[in-house]
Amino acid sequence: MRTLRRLGFLTIGLFDEADPRAGHESTLRIIELGEQLGFDSAWLRHRHLQFGISSPVAVLAAASQRTSRIELGTAVTPLGWENPLRLAEDWATVDLLSGGRLNPGLSVGPPMFFDTVKDALYPDTADAEDFSYERVERLLRFVRGEKASDFSGARAFEEFSDRVQPHSAGLGERLWYGGGSLRSAQWAGEHDMNFLTSSVVKFEDGPRDFAQIQLGHIQAFRAAHPLGEKARVSQGLVVIPTDSASPEQVAKYQAYVERRTPRTAEPQGPARMMFARDLIGTGEQIAEQLAADPAYAQIDEVAFALPFSFEHDDYVQILTDTAQKLGPALGWKAS
Repeated sequence: MRTLRRLGFLTIGLFDEADPRAGHESTLRIIELGEQLGFDSAWLRHRHLQFGISSPVAVLAAASQRTSRIELGTAVTPLGWENPLRLAEDWATVDLLSGGRLNPGLSVGPPMFFDTVKDALYPDTADAEDFSYERVERLLRFVRGEKASDFSGARAFEEFSDRVQPHSAGLGERLWYGGGSLRSAQWAGEHDMNFLTSSVVKFEDGPRDFAQIQLGHIQAFRAAHPLGEKARVSQGLVVIPTDSASPEQVAKYQAYVERRTPRTAEPQGPARMMFARDLIGTGEQIAEQLAADPAYAQIDEVAFALPFSFEHDDYVQILTDTAQKLGPALGWKAS
């Protein structure tokens, strides 16, 4: 088993519709706390037309000015909602503001519930939009500095570039693909990306064992990647250490896990998705569970997901125990 080298966390950034600023400020404070605790990375989810962060690029721009070391990522940006050229500009800008700390994660496919939103999102082009891997390839080309225009030079008093500006050297090496299928794992490897795994995978054939399916994805990714076994993979399971939790917090956390456990027994929905069990217990107990996970044994980076619906004080406790109890039990050392 590899020693854990990089410890990160993922949050959805929930907010109250009546007071959205407070939720966004809470997320920024959590990222600041993560840096103080020594975490290597902090990641934000995207949530569109919901009560979670819809613009991680804006929140991470703010976070870049309130932190100095911790890496900042998205896990993931659903590219079906985005124009690849504009997104490349935004990412490069935030990367420069952060001093080269941005780690954008993305996924492909049509937006969730596309039929309900397509008239607002793409009123004139919904039927023509390309939600295939080609959309990702466009983004990769723009971020990596390939041409985006047939013209460069002067027009009147203005100068124009034929590639995305600003260009942030190195950003192209820090792009992550969030995949839950064998095909997506192979595609990410073939296109020299990093690979984000999560607590959701697609059941395609073979044993109905989450960890074994995820292990197969990691192996397929590295087999297709130019760097082979050195290619970067991050695992994103839900972990809830309870070392310093109050009895009331422990009861709430256990109830949360119990509600979510039944869905882990069988593949869910038409897409046949399988969910990992949430891990709860002391740091030592969770470390023992991870030691038995064959997929975890193949990675040395994690972005453990914070549960969606807890309070700010709960996240403070979970992050503190993750950094001070669970991380060291996994062999990690704070930066």
